[in-house]
Amino acid sequence: MSIERVLIVEDEPLIAMMLEDFLEMLGKQLAGTCDTVQSALATIADERPDAAILDINLSGGEKSWAVADALAAAGIPFVLSSGGDEVTDGHADRPRLTKPYTMDGVEKALAALDT
Repeated sequence: MSIERVLIVEDEPLIAMMLEDFLEMLGKQLAGTCDTVQSALATIADERPDAAILDINLSGGEKSWAVADALAAAGIPFVLSSGGDEVTDGHADRPRLTKPYTMDGVEKALAALDT
């Protein structure tokens, strides 16, 4: 499977913009950028991305596990990202991307999905 269209689920606007720039430099298309579980679930249903970068902790204490579950159910590979070592709630086998992000880290994380 070739990963072309990537969904970003990230609540920090500057971090989301940086990820968007990294994806562009890596030759990937943006399937959408979401900052809430609700918007991410809608984007998954409407856009069907090839892969996703999923921040575990979103604003207001919201966790993105429902998004991870929806991606897994749809067979869409994803990377879990965080600034710490949170328990991955049933998704321990997923590739991880730790903050602060680097373009090299994003490239390696996406490559781990593209198998």
